[in-house]
Amino acid sequence: MEVIKSTDQDIDAIFELYDAATAYQKVVGSINWLGFERAMVAQTIKDDLQWQIVVDGEMACVFTLTLSDPLIWEEKDKDPAVYIHRIATNPKFRGMHFVKHIVGWVKNYAVEKQKSYIRMDTGAGNEKLNNYYVSCGFTYLGVTKLTNTVGLPLHYAKGTFSLFEIKLN
Repeated sequence: MEVIKSTDQDIDAIFELYDAATAYQKVVGSINWLGFERAMVAQTIKDDLQWQIVVDGEMACVFTLTLSDPLIWEEKDKDPAVYIHRIATNPKFRGMHFVKHIVGWVKNYAVEKQKSYIRMDTGAGNEKLNNYYVSCGFTYLGVTKLTNTVGLPLHYAKGTFSLFEIKLN
């Protein structure tokens, strides 16, 4: 298992994982992704913030990092943090606890970038997922309703979101 940067050649496979994750979200939760702009994903790749976990030569999981997230984190965005977004697992590899692997890897990345926090959000109301993120080392910070979603993926336009963070030493 290794974490590598995604490339432009990976974009179709990334969207296949996003589609599979969205279908799974519809089965297990009340909030699901509503699609992503291809240009946004391409820019994330160009900015070296789109990553993947490869297992036996196959894309097993993808995730995105950002170094600021002011629309979701508002005032807390002033803190030095790395934000994890769009984790999607290949259904063939579900159950391998990739979030735990991502957290371990992102801790090193955050230290290299001189960040003090790792943060993420998810749609509110999925207690099983919330508990899983806590088991991965995150502290649950509660629920927020976003006031400005311009420029965010469509699923942020409605509903509330659970916030999580890990404070690094």
